Amino acid sequence: MTQDISTSNTQSNAITSVDAQGIQRIYLFKRYERFWHWSQAALIITMLFSGFEVHGSYTVLGFEPAVRLHTLAAWMLLTLWAFTIFWQFTTGEWKQYLPTLKKVDAMIRYYAWGMFVNAPHPYHKTAERKHNPLQRLAYLALLAMVSPLIWGSGLLYLFRNFWPQFGLGWLPLEWVAWAHTAGAFMMLVFFIVHVYLTTTGHTPTAHIKSMITGWEELHDDEAGAKH
Repeated sequence: MTQDISTSNTQSNAITSVDAQGIQRIYLFKRYERFWHWSQAALIITMLFSGFEVHGSYTVLGFEPAVRLHTLAAWMLLTLWAFTIFWQFTTGEWKQYLPTLKKVDAMIRYYAWGMFVNAPHPYHKTAERKHNPLQRLAYLALLAMVSPLIWGSGLLYLFRNFWPQFGLGWLPLEWVAWAHTAGAFMMLVFFIVHVYLTTTGHTPTAHIKSMITGWEELHDDEAGAKH
């Protein structure tokens, strides 16, 4: 039988608990965040799978069904992002993604070799600071570089019949296709690295579990780390 003692920190709006084993937990990921995360993951996987088939890398669904699936998933993801942007700004969660260079070097050293020798984690997660400095920079690169490349080229490709009306008749379709493919490979690399880093917690499934339940376990090294 386990006993779970929960407390609420009114100053930081953090909800924490300690289980019967003495492990401290903090409630990090709200219900909408978890819905957004897993829905986005499913849609991105769908778009990568269908997109590379459209590109001609393999044949599973067939070209036309792959195009329809890819387009549908893209519109669904854009809709999800619209709701998420609204949620981020109405809840103040957008502040979680503000970039900082503080302790970036410590995070690089930790991911490069520290975690392989059981070094203490240099970053302490809180409800107000869910993402470490390196994660924030990665998300900034995704939003500032990869996303505009993918969505810009994708929408151009989708509405290519209207190019002459906007003075874009000179634009080679191949350039747009290659830009979209380059963005897709960047997204694939980001996805692979993201999945790998989810296995670098205290157990290989600890971070995945927190994105399912919302609760993140804080062990001694993390609970004692400073921002």
